[in-house]
Amino acid sequence: MSKTFRAWKIDDPMLLPVAVRDFVDEKHLAAFVLGLVRNELDLAKILACYSSEKGQPPFHPVMMTALLLYAYCCGIYASRRIAKACSERVDFMSIVGLDAPDFRTISDFRKRHLQQLRELFVQVLKLCEKAGLVKLGHVAIDGSKINANASKHKAMSYGRMEARAKELEADVEKWFAAGEAADAEEDKLYGRDKRGDELPDWVADKQKRAEKIRAAKAELEAEAKAAAEAKAKAQAEAEEKRKAEGKKPGKPAAPPSPEPDAKAQKNFTDPESRIMKGKNGFVQAYNSQIAVDAEAQIIVAQDVTQCAADSGQMIPMIDAVEANLGRKPEQASADSGYCSEANLEGLEQRGIDAYVATGRAKHAVDGEADGEAPAASPTAGSSNSPQEAPAPTRVEAMRQKIKSGGYASPYRLRKQLPEPVFGQIKQARGFRQFLMRGVEKVRAEWALVCTVHNLLKLAHGRSLSEARKMAVEAGLAVA
Repeated sequence: MSKTFRAWKIDDPMLLPVAVRDFVDEKHLAAFVLGLVRNELDLAKILACYSSEKGQPPFHPVMMTALLLYAYCCGIYASRRIAKACSERVDFMSIVGLDAPDFRTISDFRKRHLQQLRELFVQVLKLCEKAGLVKLGHVAIDGSKINANASKHKAMSYGRMEARAKELEADVEKWFAAGEAADAEEDKLYGRDKRGDELPDWVADKQKRAEKIRAAKAELEAEAKAAAEAKAKAQAEAEEKRKAEGKKPGKPAAPPSPEPDAKAQKNFTDPESRIMKGKNGFVQAYNSQIAVDAEAQIIVAQDVTQCAADSGQMIPMIDAVEANLGRKPEQASADSGYCSEANLEGLEQRGIDAYVATGRAKHAVDGEADGEAPAASPTAGSSNSPQEAPAPTRVEAMRQKIKSGGYASPYRLRKQLPEPVFGQIKQARGFRQFLMRGVEKVRAEWALVCTVHNLLKLAHGRSLSEARKMAVEAGLAVA
């Protein structure tokens, strides 16, 4: 007997929905992003860039902004992939209205309005705060190395630059000489009015590369000279301070060298990126920073730095939280990369209850607190006479604070908050390399990535329906 199957209506004509927004359910993320961009975000700075009526009418900036934000939510960052999705996926069609922009249009829009798109981070953050997703009871700070849009193999050390430049210039000289000899020979064969005197293109390329290496070498020398001057000034100020305090002058330090270290490197693809130590070895990267609120893992501050060390970012990130939301967090935590006397003093001056790791954590042994070294025992033959104990440093005081807090201390949040956020950005949404080059463009791109993270938290923080309900109660239009 034959089996009856459901009718396959692949060739039947059909009527499309009345509006493209009906392509997806009203609770779909695409509908949420579109409604939020249209009704809640202030895009006046982007719209102000369009004043002339000349030429072909451009795509609507509100639509392009919603398209970029939704594409980032889906983990699609390349303009060609976004353009392809606009032609193949109904959720993207519901945003562009069946009028898909070309990939070049998407790329140009992002580059043209990159700084304005960067400013959307604060707007979305304030919407999260209004929806009750930000409390600033505790903020955890962490950094992660994200690959630059450049290969580390395109970098060259200062010590190698001089030798390589001379090699290339010698090659150029050799081929120029060969070219002149060939010209003379051809003049004898064809006459002086005949063609054949052009040098190969790759000879000029070598000349250009030698010039580029010389320019990079000059930049390293200028940076080293500026660093030496700054260090000499700091040493002089420290010596003046010692004299003012009546202390004996210290041992004079060796004068800083104005010459770059032979291992100092400059990348030719993205000169502003740096070689940094990552989990998988050394990479050409930037150091991306985030401050995460404990309530719903909302990013309340973000930045990108060229420095591989995290220690200089603690206070700027805390100040960025206050600049974004108008108030400081009550508590802050961070791993040992942020621990220093200056950082702990800065947190103390700002009235923030800090929990900063003082060293790499290890398993507790014989009653020791996690991450603490055993106390040193008195040496044999030491004097029993009472001596005045030196005042503990802030780092030592922090060590004791963490030790006395035990496992219930907010200290544990230094990993529980930011690590999942980096996981969601890198693994779930696949953002492992910047598209832009240059630190300012990279900062704007990172702000856009963090904006999308907060936008997804606003939509999915505790389930899509609950987040939408919270947003409606807070007065947000999420149609």
